[in-house]
Amino acid sequence: MAKYLVIVESPAKVKTIRKFLGSNYEVAASNGHVRDLPKSRLGIDVEHDFEPKYITIRGKGDILANLRKEVKKAEKIYLATDPDREGEAISWHLLVALRLEEKKVYRIAFNEITKNAVKESLRNAREINMDLVDAQQARRVLDRMVGYLISPLLWAKVKRGLSAGRVQSVALRIICDREEEISSFIPEEYWTLDASFKLPGEKKPLVAKYYGKKDCKAAISSREEMEKLLKELKDAAYKVSEVKKGERGKKPPLPFTTSTLQQEASKVLNFSTQKTMRLAQQLYEGIEIKGNGVVGIITYLRTDSTRVSKEAEVMAEEYIRANYGDEYVVKAAAAPKNDKKIQDAHEAIRPTDLSRTPAAMKDSLSRDQLRLYQLIWKRFTASRMQGAKYETTSIKIDAGEHRFTVAASKLLFDGFMSVYIQEDEKEEANTLVKGVDENTPLSLAGLEEKQHFTQPAPHYTEAALVRALEELGIGRPSTYAPTITTILARRYVAKENKNLYVTELGEVVNQMMKDAFPSIVDVNFTANMEALLDGVEEGNVKWKTVVSNFYPDLEEAVKTAEKELKEVNIADEVSDESCELCGRQMVIKYGPHGRFLACPGFPDCRNTKPYFEKIGVACPECGKDIVLKKTKKGRKYYGCIGNPECEFMVWQKPSGEKCPKCGSLLLHKGNKLACMDENCGYVTQAQENAGQAGKDQ
Repeated sequence: MAKYLVIVESPAKVKTIRKFLGSNYEVAASNGHVRDLPKSRLGIDVEHDFEPKYITIRGKGDILANLRKEVKKAEKIYLATDPDREGEAISWHLLVALRLEEKKVYRIAFNEITKNAVKESLRNAREINMDLVDAQQARRVLDRMVGYLISPLLWAKVKRGLSAGRVQSVALRIICDREEEISSFIPEEYWTLDASFKLPGEKKPLVAKYYGKKDCKAAISSREEMEKLLKELKDAAYKVSEVKKGERGKKPPLPFTTSTLQQEASKVLNFSTQKTMRLAQQLYEGIEIKGNGVVGIITYLRTDSTRVSKEAEVMAEEYIRANYGDEYVVKAAAAPKNDKKIQDAHEAIRPTDLSRTPAAMKDSLSRDQLRLYQLIWKRFTASRMQGAKYETTSIKIDAGEHRFTVAASKLLFDGFMSVYIQEDEKEEANTLVKGVDENTPLSLAGLEEKQHFTQPAPHYTEAALVRALEELGIGRPSTYAPTITTILARRYVAKENKNLYVTELGEVVNQMMKDAFPSIVDVNFTANMEALLDGVEEGNVKWKTVVSNFYPDLEEAVKTAEKELKEVNIADEVSDESCELCGRQMVIKYGPHGRFLACPGFPDCRNTKPYFEKIGVACPECGKDIVLKKTKKGRKYYGCIGNPECEFMVWQKPSGEKCPKCGSLLLHKGNKLACMDENCGYVTQAQENAGQAGKDQ
């Protein structure tokens, strides 16, 4: 009969861990949290020191009853929930819910589900860390206050089903700020010039880029400047003034954290953050491997540390030496970033056993599991290898007072690149220039000029948003995926071809939050709150002090907003369209995909049709009205009402004014008007009322 009871979070771990521990141990699962704040009310006693009122989660009664039966049989109970704040809090809730105060209870935590790690955790059993529990309680209570006090306000002022959140609202603000930046962006013209030279005995020409004057770099910003430069270069003598050879190294990457795994999986595999975390959870909890049973094949997936254990260092060194050779073994692995935000609670994400190569795991994993595991395996292996080495050649070519440059490189030693190249660091191979020195005669084969325009900052992708949240110190590894999932589910943001775009609903909610709760959506305020929560975890700050300082200002802001915020009557705006079925004036309604026209006679008349907002500007191609439209994902644009017969569309609002240079429409871009033809480049200051109208749209 089992003497010891081990309680884990996930049923997927039960079979694996029971196999590691033997017959003296019984293993049971809590299926995540067993207690939480009630859904129907705030659940925090603000009159009595902000004490949370926890209740048993619906559906967990039977699980707790079964656990209590097991507890009665056991001499010792080991709480083996996940090794983070959330896991520590679940252990504490189990302690209370199962009434274990009089029992011998120990907390164990392991970063990987392997036999050695589980047995080592039993040898290092400890008490529950109440500082970690309090940090989680503080986060939960703060999030509950923001959600339960502000969300009803959004329901009253906009529509039901909306929500606000401490991290979610800041993420929405970051995306909205980027959209505003893109909308206001004015492209600036610039030119590049390449010179091709014939070399003696070489078929391939030498291509050099224009640098500027000999003593300083210079940009070419207009066609006039380019034409002047070409005249000066027409009869110039070209001479090699300097050839410099050298070496450069490329450092191996650090192993994955939660954030960097989500970013790279998005770029390389096109996985959403939610999908990445779901697959990583499966790899961590255990995969059925032929001949080995269920085994966890990666370490814990929620981490912001790049630290690696001594055992893993030894494992990597032995594997790399045996499979790649001594010259690939790193003498000292890349040092982790010294970042105060990093909690360093556990290791980076890595394989639990490097000998389980992706090829060896092919038959045990699904296609997507294998792709993610391969990414993790390659990244970790590369992080323990020598850097790559390149031989470089830098050439300066002078033509009078002007200078051209050539930079080329040749890979001498691939190092970690034999295993892994990061997606955003992939570069075209440059052929090393041979046989060129100061005496090499140059024969100009041609000059190629190109016109370019500067581009605005790109729209956020899920990967870029995760990176921004991490860099700003907002949220923690466990919050990135659910935050993005929520703003997509609420339709504040739409996703098209990886890019995130703000919907009209998102703009309304963001503006309300900025007007009524500026501190909640302030990036610095939210980052400082994360630092305070870290202080709670370290035992330097009392969690109720954080909550008691936060609540009064929030309560006051909510009361003010209830009085001062105007309702957004988006449901009953009357249109100028008549219902074809009953003759009533149709009204503008809001649905999951934005506005549409509906008959107010519902339910007697159920007629609906698309809503198009006219902006008072004629289509330059057919003369019909230009209207505000939306893509299927909710992104706004302006197009001809005669579509599909007329395909005219632009992303910025047309002003109705014509360009004095080329006659094209002028578009609103921030407080300026710019010609829709980028090759024209005409820009002028918008009139104040017109500019404001552009912003309002």
